[in-house]
Amino acid sequence: MAEPMTGSTVPRRQLGRYLRGLRTDARLTLKAAASKLEWSEAKMWRIESGLTSMRSHDVQTMCTIYGAPADLTEALMGLAKETKARGWWHSFGDIIPEGFDVFIGLEGAASQLSVYQSAYVPGLLQTEDYARAIIRAGFPDQDQEEIERRVRLRIARQTLITRVTQPPTLLVALDEALLRRPIGGNEVMAGQLARLAEVSKLPNVTIRVVPYAAGVHLGLVSGSFFILRFPVNGDGKETEPPTVYADGYTGDLYLDKPREIEQYDTAFSDTWNKSLSEEASSRLFTELAGSHGQG
Repeated sequence: MAEPMTGSTVPRRQLGRYLRGLRTDARLTLKAAASKLEWSEAKMWRIESGLTSMRSHDVQTMCTIYGAPADLTEALMGLAKETKARGWWHSFGDIIPEGFDVFIGLEGAASQLSVYQSAYVPGLLQTEDYARAIIRAGFPDQDQEEIERRVRLRIARQTLITRVTQPPTLLVALDEALLRRPIGGNEVMAGQLARLAEVSKLPNVTIRVVPYAAGVHLGLVSGSFFILRFPVNGDGKETEPPTVYADGYTGDLYLDKPREIEQYDTAFSDTWNKSLSEEASSRLFTELAGSHGQG
């Protein structure tokens, strides 16, 4: 598992955008297109949002209705076959919340992740014991076997930042409060802080602490979030549009409109600029690991 696969997420999203563009060019509303295809509007929305795989035949039918040229139709039919590729996370499919496989796929395809967290250490940086404490609190009714499967899934995702081929750049801003919260107890927290100090030495990872002394910053307004950016192709354009992801207690939020990205970029920049330096943050991790270990 040294080289995580992007799975079906990226081609699904690409195909969905192409089909939405063709429908718009054909001057068809979502409702009108759904009627012509004898599908529900909900199904159309899922297709255009990249939330479902597609059969080549269905893509061909849509392209015919939209008046797409033959060469584009053929290309999109080929792309449809890629939407059925299965990423490694599908073996955990029964425990992944609906829609979260989208995030795992996007995470695996990203070239840069900018993260602000105010509540707990992000999954990509968690130790097994810390992850277990978080997951157990979130799923108190599940038995130990299911808890352990969720822990394994979370730890498996971490190969992303140490993979040999083009590991993503990871920029993480952590609120000081979460470093002082003894999740799982002092011993677990000491191990987690030591892990942060260790991972921060990786050339593609920068972790900074947002200190109490920073006062008000835009991260307090926005809440925790991820900004995902993707590799550029030969003509210098991003292969996927930047995407903001925020996980909530009752559901996930995905944003990719330029204005939305701009707002979150501003929030991250403000938070990042008010953070401690990488060196000072690393010293704080080590210092707090010692204090938790003595607790």
